Amino acid sequence: MVAFANDPAFISAHESPLPFKYSEQGGQIISFATADGRNAYAYFVKAASPTNNYLFVFHEWWGLNDYIKQRADELQKLIGNVNVIALDIYDGRVTSNADSAGFFMSQLKDVRIENIINGAITYAGKNAKIGTIGWCFGGGLSLKATSLAGKQAVGCVMYYGMPITDVNKLNELNCDVFGIFGTKDKWISPEVVAQFEKDMKSAGKILTVKSYDADHAFANPSNPHYDKVASLDANTLALAFLMQHFK
Repeated sequence: MVAFANDPAFISAHESPLPFKYSEQGGQIISFATADGRNAYAYFVKAASPTNNYLFVFHEWWGLNDYIKQRADELQKLIGNVNVIALDIYDGRVTSNADSAGFFMSQLKDVRIENIINGAITYAGKNAKIGTIGWCFGGGLSLKATSLAGKQAVGCVMYYGMPITDVNKLNELNCDVFGIFGTKDKWISPEVVAQFEKDMKSAGKILTVKSYDADHAFANPSNPHYDKVASLDANTLALAFLMQHFK
């Protein structure tokens, strides 16, 4: 997705999210060390009882905003036996302006992204069973985190995120992937999805795809082009997938 950061058409297609303030937060901001000597941050929602189940949540290109925190809380309540970590890939920066979001995304370095994800894996612990979920920019990171988690990965959900195109890296995946896409998406297009399906088949991995007659970012209720019907169905399927794979 970083490749689209300076694409004027991609930027203009992302209207500013509707104002949203989430005051009933059930989690808290945590910090953890990363291999580059810095700290990373995340919104952490702890399970009521001790568990080795962890769900990593990846934000859209707007950053770790209140909408993502609300989704993290919702997922923890719905799944139950899971600790939820919504990672802050932007190191504290949040925006509702598409130009700023594009700038933030364009400034990202792969090494920093990987350090943040690996730091979260270390924070969860070597016995953690890790599931991932993300939207748009975060959809691609959900798949990336699954790759980095290795044998600790139990399931990956990616909403309209850019797939890994290197079949050798797909070979390293150790769990099933559930991809949710929109057929009207001009960037993560049906052609991109079809190639992803071919690549996953070549790698001998299980990919389930659900496509909707909807546009990019259709599942975000703060998006002016939110598709409620498609979003509710996608969210139901994603939840069922995660609950099954955390068993």
